Amino acid sequence: MAKAIMVQGTMSNAGKSILTAALCRIFRQDGYSTAPFKSQNMALNSFITRSGLEMGRAQAVQAEAARVEPDVRMNPILLKPVHNQGSQVIVGGAPIGTISARNYYAMKKELRPRIQEAYDSLAASFDVIVIEGAGSPAELNLNTDDFVNMGMARMANAPVILVGDIDRGGIFPQLYGTIKLLPPEDSARIKATVVNKFRGDITLFDDGLKILEDICGVPCAGVVPYLDVDIEDEDSLSSRLSRRSRGAALDIAVIGMPHISNFTDFTALEATPGVGLRYTGSEEDLGNPDMVILPGTKNTIADLLRLRECGLEAAIKKLAARGVVILGICGGYQMLGERVTDSEGAEGGGSIAGMALLPVTTEFMTEKRQTRVAAKILSVDGALAPLSGALLEGYEIHMGITQRRQDAKPLLQLSDGVLDGCQRGNVYGSYLHGFFDSAPCREAVLGALAKSKGVSLENVSFDYNEYKNRQFDLLAQGVRDHIDMPMIYRILERGA
Repeated sequence: MAKAIMVQGTMSNAGKSILTAALCRIFRQDGYSTAPFKSQNMALNSFITRSGLEMGRAQAVQAEAARVEPDVRMNPILLKPVHNQGSQVIVGGAPIGTISARNYYAMKKELRPRIQEAYDSLAASFDVIVIEGAGSPAELNLNTDDFVNMGMARMANAPVILVGDIDRGGIFPQLYGTIKLLPPEDSARIKATVVNKFRGDITLFDDGLKILEDICGVPCAGVVPYLDVDIEDEDSLSSRLSRRSRGAALDIAVIGMPHISNFTDFTALEATPGVGLRYTGSEEDLGNPDMVILPGTKNTIADLLRLRECGLEAAIKKLAARGVVILGICGGYQMLGERVTDSEGAEGGGSIAGMALLPVTTEFMTEKRQTRVAAKILSVDGALAPLSGALLEGYEIHMGITQRRQDAKPLLQLSDGVLDGCQRGNVYGSYLHGFFDSAPCREAVLGALAKSKGVSLENVSFDYNEYKNRQFDLLAQGVRDHIDMPMIYRILERGA
């Protein structure tokens, strides 16, 4: 049975996910078969396993860090918010419905055995499990029937490392307050703290470190600075959604929707030298990009209505009329069509006219399509003609069925023979996620845009998987340099 260690945080976005990924890579480098685990994740970024099951993207990234295949047992419950009062609930990789927060909490006792089963099965297959918590363990109103923070630590009998975010201020009340608010049996599980996201000279915190250890009663395992690494982010709290790129050869604008999902589709573009990728949520900020991307969304109708009300839809259509490349992926593809209808209430219900840039219509169904696929780009018209014939692998994850008009031209053919997507002029759409992870697709698109603009790009066809592995190694080294790993190993060996 695996040894376990758990990473909890004083708040959301304290750095639990990134530290978990770092520990997964470090333990793997040190010769241990390692797997991540998070009992319940709430995020719109998800991943489809080879068996067609859906799990949180963060745990898939952590599995990559551990150099193992992502497995749905690593994240048995995924919550994907659909609106303010409810989420699509995915258990064991399959959706069981859109459930209100109140009703979900009522069913938590029923879900606990599924979590225990997933954890026990995973622990029987690995040497070390690095468990990630969610939010804060000191959310006292949520601790009844908890199975994601201290409740999970008890289920796995795991010691806990508590992470605080010094960048947001208040590191002392964060860590001390969290520990003191917990019942004694739970606070006793916390074996060390970590101060995360430090900016500047770390030695200036030497006195603070002693104070922190004195008041918390546990050692501090380290002070981790902001690390210059490019690791995929978990959700819409990501700082990359507000990142600006200046002076790049190409300017690519991704429409930042309220329910944006799977924005990790574009991290390979961000990593490409000479490419400036930015997220924009206003007509004024859109400007005159070389390409506009409409990403996936968990609420197509609501987000399309928002684009219409704020003037972004009109701005996008003006750019399309001028010949600017417009690409829609998944929900963005649906928006580019003539109409989107949700008569079964899969995402809240309703019907809305689309942007009418592609001759397609979408009807939502409660049944969800989630699969990993290979595909071949068909003959492509317009600015992206160099894409013709390119091969790629990706995944589909959507609840809509999109029909092309009889005279409409598809964009690609899946390995099972199904035709996907649509194209008209310089407007393109597809359900396939992972489009730009493929070097041939990335090279063809960026090469075409650069040629049209009269600029040159270098290293467009770099190996993205090799790039990601290099980032994991840099992350692991950065954490090794600032965390007392012998202490971490002692905590792992001694347990709770």
